[in-house]
Amino acid sequence: MLVFHNPHIGDMTFDDVVTELVSEMRSNPKDQFEILIGTDSSASPERLDFVSAIVLHRMGKGGRYFWTRHREPTMPSLRQRIWREAWLSFELAQKLMERLATVSLLQFNLEIHVDIGENGRTKEMIDEVVGMIIGNGMRVRIKPHAYAATSVADKHT
Repeated sequence: MLVFHNPHIGDMTFDDVVTELVSEMRSNPKDQFEILIGTDSSASPERLDFVSAIVLHRMGKGGRYFWTRHREPTMPSLRQRIWREAWLSFELAQKLMERLATVSLLQFNLEIHVDIGENGRTKEMIDEVVGMIIGNGMRVRIKPHAYAATSVADKHT
């Protein structure tokens, strides 16, 4: 079972996170919302810590976020690690969309933020990672616009 954390609420289940998202959007029906999902990781010799964040951005009025940690054995390459980050975000987005599909009349945009960009060692992966996400019907952002991964999730790695 995934345990999520929120700086103001503390530990939460995935169902608690969904309840908070729905409550916020229903309480402010005239506002525009974005749900942003991103994952970042940190490595030690024996394991990788993956942190995935769900950010609810109330356009022009701030936002809230929820994060969860997942640990795995160290991977042999940066390519595998980046793909794992993207896949964890994609899986979380799918799970969230399935749950929110049962709640009618909520209007929001969903984006996956991946920790890759035009500069650095991950630039050759942009087409394939972005293509996988777009090919599955979701919007995606890369650095420097991928703040759910590069700022929010990174804060807790």
